[in-house]
Amino acid sequence: MKKVIIFFIFFLSFTFNVRAEITYIDINFILNYSEVGKSLNSYIKKIQNNDLVKYKKIESDLINKEKSLIAQQNILDKKEFQNKLSILTSEVQKFRSDKQLSLEKLNNIKIERTKEILKVLNPIITNYVELNSISIVIPKKNIIVGKKNLDITDNITKLLNEKITELNF
Repeated sequence: MKKVIIFFIFFLSFTFNVRAEITYIDINFILNYSEVGKSLNSYIKKIQNNDLVKYKKIESDLINKEKSLIAQQNILDKKEFQNKLSILTSEVQKFRSDKQLSLEKLNNIKIERTKEILKVLNPIITNYVELNSISIVIPKKNIIVGKKNLDITDNITKLLNEKITELNF
């Protein structure tokens, strides 16, 4: 009987000493507010602004062509009007497809650059987890409520900023 009680006490004390350290991290915050994330966002914003100016000018030109064609509708014969209308329609379709391709290209750039940042970030998180004896790191988006001291986002952001501040775009 004494052996069972001693074993039981030993087992209970052992299980109370074993503790899994669980933390959470906000990857989106790191990607948006770290130095390298800010540089990526400004690079993307610059491309968006350039595209916006470019496509606004083209759109304005197409609208002017449309107004001009509508004004000439009664002057031109039907065949010539239809011919100019089909040319304008093809220009509009080309404009839309070019704009869509530009958006897709921008999204691909953002995805590829984000992957580059994550390649740098992953070893930082792994090293932090090993140094601080953390068992599990959970994404913040999957957390409903958690203690603020379990959030390692700021620590990882600081480490990322120390390691890299800008990627070559």
